[in-house]
Amino acid sequence: MPFDAMNELSDDVLLVLYANGDRAAAGALTNRLTPLVFSLAFRLLGDQAEAEDIAQEAMLRLWKIAPNWRQGEAKVTTWLYRIVSNLCTDRHRRRKGLGLDEVAEPRDPTPSVERQMQDQDRARALRSALEGLPERQRQAVVMRHLEELPNPEIAQILGVSIEAVESLISRGKRQLKATLCSLKKPLGLEE
Repeated sequence: MPFDAMNELSDDVLLVLYANGDRAAAGALTNRLTPLVFSLAFRLLGDQAEAEDIAQEAMLRLWKIAPNWRQGEAKVTTWLYRIVSNLCTDRHRRRKGLGLDEVAEPRDPTPSVERQMQDQDRARALRSALEGLPERQRQAVVMRHLEELPNPEIAQILGVSIEAVESLISRGKRQLKATLCSLKKPLGLEE
């Protein structure tokens, strides 16, 4: 039977054809029903991955009962929707089944007071060290490493060559390193 003709057959007839070995009927029924069961599962669970699992499980159960399907007793979609609904209810129960001790403690993203004070001290030390640099070096280092501008743009802003910018940044970083190295321990950067 041509595939297009399958689209005109009822779900009951397609299921009986599948039970009798017609693979085209299974394909037509899968294409017709899978989006419906996925949609229902997604609306009930709100999770795409779980909805896909439920849709797959529901379709597998449909294929298993196909040989015993009694045409005319119930609509295939009614039976399938009941299965999806039950599977979703089971998922909800499993989700709620976790005890309080089994749920991980949420992490507080706020840094500790000690960490905040340490960060403030480090920022002050960096500002102070930057202020100790010659003007052009400070400008080049700030634009490159704090403002994250590319060297060609910095060269244009400062009115110098790209090589001059690279030299300013290099000398500035060396002087910053020399100034800040002595502060490693007080700033908590050394164990």
